[in-house]
Amino acid sequence: MSVSGIEALGFTPYVAPQLSTGAPSVAGSSKAGAAFGDLVLDGLDRLESVQDKSDKLAVQAATGNLDNIHDYTIAATEASVTAQLTVAVRNRALEAFNEIMRMPIG
Repeated sequence: MSVSGIEALGFTPYVAPQLSTGAPSVAGSSKAGAAFGDLVLDGLDRLESVQDKSDKLAVQAATGNLDNIHDYTIAATEASVTAQLTVAVRNRALEAFNEIMRMPIG
């Protein structure tokens, strides 16, 4: 199936946000920190919206107002995978932070 065929079904693939392609920033600069913070907040906002959609469809399925049960199944799976990815990224970030804190100074 072509990409346009997938989009016609209502599926919109996740597109990761891109950092600006301006001048390279120095690690630790406030500009890099702000960009990273924006990426984290954007990811959490997307997670919340995916979970809200899944919850809304779950209520519709429970009340019998949902015509296509596969819509809920897809949304629930997407919410589950998104939550697992978010937890994995958080765990990696904590591991990296702990590794940095163990580095010797000097």
